[in-house]
Amino acid sequence: MKRPNIAVFLILMFMSGTLSGCLGEDGLDLIPEKKGIPGGLTLACLRSSMYTSMVIEIDHEPGYRPFSSSTDLLVERLESVCDKPSGISVDFNEVNFDHDGSWSAQDVRDKGWDAKDTSPRDGTTLYWQILFPAGTYDTDSVLGVAVDASTVALFSDSIDEADGPFGRPSVEDVENSVLVHEVGHLLGLVNLVYESPIDHEDDEHPGHSNNDDSVMYWAIESADVANFIFGSLPSDFDDADRSDLAGLADGSLPIRDQLWS
Repeated sequence: MKRPNIAVFLILMFMSGTLSGCLGEDGLDLIPEKKGIPGGLTLACLRSSMYTSMVIEIDHEPGYRPFSSSTDLLVERLESVCDKPSGISVDFNEVNFDHDGSWSAQDVRDKGWDAKDTSPRDGTTLYWQILFPAGTYDTDSVLGVAVDASTVALFSDSIDEADGPFGRPSVEDVENSVLVHEVGHLLGLVNLVYESPIDHEDDEHPGHSNNDDSVMYWAIESADVANFIFGSLPSDFDDADRSDLAGLADGSLPIRDQLWS
């Protein structure tokens, strides 16, 4: 990966966050490349003025490749909100992360950036990365975490334990929803890099929806997802989420902390 010169970290800026849960609350290491916060590349995805294509890099340990339904669903959801006329594709890499013990947000960040095939912004292509490592997060009820503007991780060992008591939701259903949920944070949902005119952020779970029909609902990040025994586990953005994204895309809703705008 190409590294920026010394001038880059003379202008590095980072908003000290109150991010919690699946947003990775420990500090970001911004050197040698500006990594940003979840939502820091929202406009780069929503608009096509600079990045006309997008690649989702899936780095998974042996035996931890995600369900094809999960990645297919993710591409479908991104295509519905992001303007990428040259397409959105998925690139799978089998990786040995060589990590012992539980994972912290900083572990995800460090191992993720070590494994990245290229910079998140390369030519006219935007690259986002999803790790599927062996093991669990520091808080083992957490199923996924977003750690910077381009990197998330899903913890399949914990997801395997989060299926419902009667197989509803299934492990595959849980993975589908958690994957879209975490990438939803890379899109800035909910209120990570903007303030929505719609009251749909959960007061007790900042950065998450209060609507249990939204994939951004707070329980999707944790083992509480197993409580969705009846009905379908949400796997799509709701009207409020989509309204926020449309407002960000057309400029009617102010946005902050963008690595590119």
